[in-house]
Amino acid sequence: MMMVKDMPVQAVARIVNEYDTRLWRVLEYYVEAARDKADYPLTEAVGIDETSSRRGHNYVTLFVDLEQSKVLFATPGKDAATVDDFKLDMLVHWGQPKAVREFCCDLSKAFIKGIGENFPDAGLTFDKYHVMKIINDAVDEVRREEQLKYSELKGSRYAWLTNPEHQTVKQSEVIQRLLVSQLNLKTVRAYHLKLNFQELWDQSPRDAEAFLKGWYFWATHSQLKPMIDAAATIKRHWAGILNWFKSKVNNGILEGINSIVQAAKSRARGYRTMRNLITMIYLIAGKLRFDLPI
Repeated sequence: MMMVKDMPVQAVARIVNEYDTRLWRVLEYYVEAARDKADYPLTEAVGIDETSSRRGHNYVTLFVDLEQSKVLFATPGKDAATVDDFKLDMLVHWGQPKAVREFCCDLSKAFIKGIGENFPDAGLTFDKYHVMKIINDAVDEVRREEQLKYSELKGSRYAWLTNPEHQTVKQSEVIQRLLVSQLNLKTVRAYHLKLNFQELWDQSPRDAEAFLKGWYFWATHSQLKPMIDAAATIKRHWAGILNWFKSKVNNGILEGINSIVQAAKSRARGYRTMRNLITMIYLIAGKLRFDLPI
């Protein structure tokens, strides 16, 4: 089992002089047997995210125990039905849906709907990374529109999207030059809105909503349509964003697991079937206990 965690199944098949299809059947047998014995009755915080089996399509949704850093359930698709399937799988494994106190996910309507229908008593926190992506996408849209008029903005995309503390020297120089220019750039105004929004996460629980209201007023009066649209999205997801100040959960653990899955996919140059991908996800991130023959 350890060998196939670190090497593509096809490579292992060559080493042991066996068909890779047979190895996949063996892996599937032991993974399914281990999952049959797995239980998660005390799961309280669940992260949801999707990963693609192939670039651009064929998604698999992962449900991760954020406290134990393990994949509980992986299933094809990324719609509300995946949450239905997770609840059923949880019951099969002696789980208690009412014990789940918090979910963390992106702003997917499907996930929101599925959580509301299946786990009505659980809180919902929107992942900080995905919230910030809304703001970054709006800044980038302002830049794309404005660079048609100002060539000075060409090639500056990642400078605006990178946080100041992570900017390269060149990126920082680009930003500073454009900040003090006489061009009165809309991109600069959008960038200031982004930096101000990031300060939300440093607020106290008592001050967070007042701060967000102030940002919302500024954004909706900015006369920058992408930022106004982003503010409207924030407003629609207001409670789930502010819930972070109570739950403090995020999908950082899940992003790490997703990176491991992507690395495995890269080594294997993709998986022939969705079932193969899901088997590998459980193998490398499910923390399963295997009863292997000696």
